[in-house]
Amino acid sequence: MKRSGILNRHLAGALAELGHGDGVLVCDVGMPLPVGPRVVDLAFRAGVPRFAEVLEGLLAELVVEGATAAQEVREANPEAARLLAALPGLGFVPHVELKELSAGARLIVRTGEARPYANVLLRCGVFF
Repeated sequence: MKRSGILNRHLAGALAELGHGDGVLVCDVGMPLPVGPRVVDLAFRAGVPRFAEVLEGLLAELVVEGATAAQEVREANPEAARLLAALPGLGFVPHVELKELSAGARLIVRTGEARPYANVLLRCGVFF
């Protein structure tokens, strides 16, 4: 058994398959899931695991060169907006557009977050 890092075998395996430019959508329980991308659903119950916890864990495992979030997050969910502010190359689009962009993600990680707009599309970078 792994000693540290991501223990969920489905998520660990999916992360290992990602390449440069691949998209990873980290989303709340209210985000509609498009058909196509691989989904790792971590939601246990409302609020568990939290968006912040999942994002922190993913950022420890991934190289991220860009991110896209819904512009509505800034007013509707200031806590999530503060978390996202530290992401490189962060851009904002209307939530409707973020839902459309999510169909192009290679991986979707669903959290148990139950607050609005706790969603971000990460673009993978390379470590060299």
